[in-house]
Amino acid sequence: MTPLLAHAAVPATPLMTLYKFNGPLEIPYFEIGPDGPGRPAGRLPQGTSVIPCLVIRNGRALTDAKGTPYVGFEVVVNPAKDKGERATGRFKRVFSERESLQVENHHCDSSVRHVLNVRDLYVLKKPPFFDPPGQGDPAAAERQGQSRLDQIVRVFHNSPECASVDATLLGRRARLALAWDRFMSKHDGRWDATTLARAKHLDYSMRTAIYEGHLDRGCSAYGACERNVVVLSIRNRGVGHCLARQGCRFPGDFQGIASDVSQYNIWDAYLTQISGLTSCYLRTDLAKREHYDRVQAMYAQSVGDAETILYGGTPALARVFRGTPLGELTELRHYYHPPAMGKCFPQHDRIEYMSGAVAKQGADHVLLANTRIEVGERVGSGYRFQAFRFEQDGLIDAVRIEDQYPGFIVDARKVSLGGGSGCTPYGVSSGCRFSNIGRYRRTPSWLSAGKPLAIHCRIDARGASCRDSGREQQVTVGGACDVDMMPVARVR
Repeated sequence: MTPLLAHAAVPATPLMTLYKFNGPLEIPYFEIGPDGPGRPAGRLPQGTSVIPCLVIRNGRALTDAKGTPYVGFEVVVNPAKDKGERATGRFKRVFSERESLQVENHHCDSSVRHVLNVRDLYVLKKPPFFDPPGQGDPAAAERQGQSRLDQIVRVFHNSPECASVDATLLGRRARLALAWDRFMSKHDGRWDATTLARAKHLDYSMRTAIYEGHLDRGCSAYGACERNVVVLSIRNRGVGHCLARQGCRFPGDFQGIASDVSQYNIWDAYLTQISGLTSCYLRTDLAKREHYDRVQAMYAQSVGDAETILYGGTPALARVFRGTPLGELTELRHYYHPPAMGKCFPQHDRIEYMSGAVAKQGADHVLLANTRIEVGERVGSGYRFQAFRFEQDGLIDAVRIEDQYPGFIVDARKVSLGGGSGCTPYGVSSGCRFSNIGRYRRTPSWLSAGKPLAIHCRIDARGASCRDSGREQQVTVGGACDVDMMPVARVR
């Protein structure tokens, strides 16, 4: 990599991660050819974090015909090899260092021999996730259970079978399924097959409900109702509407539905590397540890309702979702979270997303990847630009426009000035009206084909921290203009 200089003036390339949603588990890298990438040189698994750089040949960056660069790289964390606190710590350290580092340019040094397609790289801040070393007490866990199914789930989380799932970063979804198979075989003389299977389905449904929702909502009434809505969507896809394309292999296959990547994207191979989705989060020895204490409380708050939703029969839904018409409850199979939808900024002119581009000033080149810029005036074969930064702060996208690359010109081939079409305030129905608009988001293609639902719950709420004394609250999730979660019925 280019050495640091006293007069360094631009931000260093960030730590980036190889990622293709629900794509192949490995991504190729290539030798450096005379005018582009050469023959394949190997493959790296999704989730590999790298420091990218620009390969310069004869004063030009290595790109394709449309100006998209192929980038050299230095591997920081390889999920096929690295694990545990060492991998997590290295990711955090390098990510932080790169955020504050200033350099002269983004040129590779002479030791770089291979390149990646920059379109496969993203700036993803979450480090690899591993449960701390140790194991809980299965007997103590069983005593904490509120029902037989809950007891079995808790015993599983405190079992050696569960402990094997997150030992490494790759293949966690498949290893969780294998762990449950082994656990059920081991305990088939203690509990009957139907009960064990139902416990497994409950575990998968609760994992999806907890991690599909907003963890920061904790044990608030809205957060608990949100989890109930997720479980209801799983239930309705497995009862009377079992479709293979939604992960359902047989009626009541809540495991298959809840862990189908195309339906609940948190089960994507890379995303399981950075969350606690496949972890043993109910381990008794972690009950007082930060993060686990709240997740355990969220589970305990919701597991009774979840079991009722999955196995209590249709009439029982009215007890969980009091005041919501039963016909609407049984129709719900889809929902989305507006804040997580595609980001757009129609209130700002000339904002361009850069999946990968090169900017140049004299002999110096910089990489713009997985970022947005505000496009300025045309200069020769490119445009002046400034960095467009934003952070979601409550209901607002807090925007900063910064001149971090003074004098650099971005390749005009990567600028379309297409605007921010297809966006609505907060990512909800275009018919909603707001006195102030803090952010815009894209909406799912199927939104207009369905009917937004308002789902009512009565919850023993304990606040976002999960430490408040319990207080029963009535809460509504959804409705046409809920900016946090949108349950939708009648989508085919």
